[in-house]
Amino acid sequence: MKLSRRRFIQSSFAFTALSVLPACSVNRSYDQQGRPVYDLTAMPSKAELVPGYQTSILGFNGQIPAPTIRCKQGQKVTIRFTNLLSEPTTIHWHGLRIPIEMDGVPFLSQPPIMPGETFVYEFTPPDAGTFWYHPHMNSVVQLGKGLVGLIIVDEASPVKFEEDHQVMVKHWHVDPQGEWKDLMIPRLSARMGTPGEWGTVNGSHNPSYSLQENATTRVRIANVDNTLTYPIRLEGVDAWVIAIDGNPVKRPYPLSEHKVGPGMRVDVGFIAPQAGERVYVRYMKGKFPFPLCEFQCVKSNLSPANVLPRLPLNPIPQIDLDNAQQIDFVFEWQGAVTPVDDTGKASPTFWLINKRAWNGMSENSIPAALASLQRGKTYIFNLKNVTQYHHPIHLHGHTFTVLELDGVKLDEPFHTDTVLLGKNGSAKAAFVADNPGRWMYHCHVIEHLKTGLMGYIEVT
Repeated sequence: MKLSRRRFIQSSFAFTALSVLPACSVNRSYDQQGRPVYDLTAMPSKAELVPGYQTSILGFNGQIPAPTIRCKQGQKVTIRFTNLLSEPTTIHWHGLRIPIEMDGVPFLSQPPIMPGETFVYEFTPPDAGTFWYHPHMNSVVQLGKGLVGLIIVDEASPVKFEEDHQVMVKHWHVDPQGEWKDLMIPRLSARMGTPGEWGTVNGSHNPSYSLQENATTRVRIANVDNTLTYPIRLEGVDAWVIAIDGNPVKRPYPLSEHKVGPGMRVDVGFIAPQAGERVYVRYMKGKFPFPLCEFQCVKSNLSPANVLPRLPLNPIPQIDLDNAQQIDFVFEWQGAVTPVDDTGKASPTFWLINKRAWNGMSENSIPAALASLQRGKTYIFNLKNVTQYHHPIHLHGHTFTVLELDGVKLDEPFHTDTVLLGKNGSAKAAFVADNPGRWMYHCHVIEHLKTGLMGYIEVT
C-alpha cells in the first residue's frame, strides 16, 4: 500500500468564531457544516505533578492533563495537529474504527510528522464511547512523559447523565522532587515493565471532585499508563459496569472489581449518594485498596432517580461464527537476547508473537504481516499467553467480540479493542475484517511492544 501524503492545513476551511472549551484549554471551531475542528499541538512544557515541584513534560497543548476532544457519533471531526517536539511523532486514535490513513502508525499508515509540521486528521467515528489518543513513535518516552489524552464520542442520540466524569489514571516515573527516573529498565521490561512511582488521576495525586446528590452519574475510567494494570473498585455506592473499552455492554452488571490494563477503559454508572457522603475510586493491590480519587456529594435540587440511562450498543459488524476462520496467536518470552547496533547501543528483545519479535520498520523496510485476512470475512483469534506476566492485546481498526476467557465460554460475549490476558491466560476473540489496511496488533504494555511484542495484520 502506498503511503498517503501529509495533509496540511488548506485555506478552503471556513470556520466560525474560535471558542475555548471549559477546563481543557483546547481551541475548537466549526466548519461550514457545523462540525467541530480542533487545534492540537505536541510540545515540551512543565507541569506540577508533585505538589511544589515543576517537572519537564511533553504535553498536548503543553498541558497535563491533555485536552479532551469531544465529538459525535456519525459526525466528521477534524483535528489539526502540529508537532513542536524535537523529534517525529504521530497520533493514534486508540479504539476508533477509522480509515487506515488516519490511524497514526508511522510508515504503516502515514509518514511520520516531522518537527514543525502540521497534519490534518479527519474521520467520522462510527462508535460512541470513551477512547483515547497518543503517539505511536518513541512510545516509551512520548507516552511516558505525558502525551496521552481522551477522545470522547457522544452518542448520535444523546444519552443524558446528570454528571459525566473522566478519570484518567497514570503513574509517573518521577522522584519525590518531580525529577525523571528511568522510564525503561531492561530487566523489568522482560517482566511486567518498569512501574512509575507517583500515581495521578487527571494529572493530580488523589484529587477530590464534587458530585450532586441523587445525580445519575457516568464515570469514564481510562488507563493511560505505560505499564500498570489497575484492578478498579468503587466504595460508597452501588456501581454498574455500563461500557468496556468504549463499547456499551448489553446488560449492565454490578461492579465488584474490574481489571483495567494499559490502554483499556471501563465506564461505570451509579446514582450519587446523599450530600455529605463520599464515593471512592480505589486501585486494588491484592486485598489492599489504594486511593485514586474521590467524589464528595453536595446538595442539589435533583430528585432521587430509580434507574440509570441505558447506552445504545455500537454498530459492531455481526460475526459469522459458522464460517469463521480460526488463527492461533501465542505470546511468549524469548529470553535475555540483547542485539547491539552499529553504534554499540543495545536493543533488547524479550517477547515474541508466534515466535517472531518485532524489530521495527522504516519507509523502505516493512516486515511481513503476522496474518493476511480477507475483507468481509469473520475470524476468530485464539489468543494464548504462555508467560507469567499479563498482556493487554490491542488490535487497531477493529473491535473484538470476546467469546471465551481462560477456557470458559461467556454467556454474554462483550465487545472490546483490547483483550487482557493474565498469567498463562487465553481468550477467543472474533471480529469481521471489514476495515482494509495494515493494522498494528500488539501488547499495550509499552515496554513489551518496544521489546518485541508487536506486529500487524493485513486486511485486503
